[in-house]
Amino acid sequence: MAGLSSVMTDDSALSRADQTLYKLESLLALISGLAVFSLMVLAVFSVSGRNFFGAPLPGYVDWIEQAMPLIAFMGVAYTQRDGGHIRMDILVGALRGRVLWAAEFITTLAILILMILLVWGTWAHFQRSFDFGSPMWSRDSSMDIALPLWPAKLLAPVAFSVLCLRLVLQLWGYGRAFVLGLVEPVAVPLVQSAAEQAAAEAETVSDANDEGAR
Repeated sequence: MAGLSSVMTDDSALSRADQTLYKLESLLALISGLAVFSLMVLAVFSVSGRNFFGAPLPGYVDWIEQAMPLIAFMGVAYTQRDGGHIRMDILVGALRGRVLWAAEFITTLAILILMILLVWGTWAHFQRSFDFGSPMWSRDSSMDIALPLWPAKLLAPVAFSVLCLRLVLQLWGYGRAFVLGLVEPVAVPLVQSAAEQAAAEAETVSDANDEGAR
């Protein structure tokens, strides 16, 4: 069983697929975090340049625009796997057994349909920007230092495609739980009460303190 994520694991094909995809999602989330850190570094350089040399970092706003898709989209599948997105836990938490898994299946299917449409739309948006025959393969660029915009536009369909894979696995998990009448299915985030969440967080902090003491 995972820690705070409340995602169960075992030796089944579903669980192995879940853990394999989770490695990719973790990598994308790490890239998103590095993008945030990079923006902090750029901000320091820009402010320092303005204060000490009278000139901020050239294209600072352009680099922010390029990094925003990294920050906004790269961690979305990782958060979905761990059940971190905003949801109606009060309503879902009142459901039990097959009724709960049916509700989760229906809502996850609705999200998957929406994400497939978003993949289609964002890919079309990227194609309008990308052109092998144009300078730097781009039909458009940023306003200050003329950075090509197609790399940033490509990130959205890539991230949403990974999220679609995650949703397919969760549909598999919820459908399997519904058919077999499972209590704690694998590869899906389980609903935790406030007390369970607090206990899990306390255990994580305690483990971290123990490792620090060693």
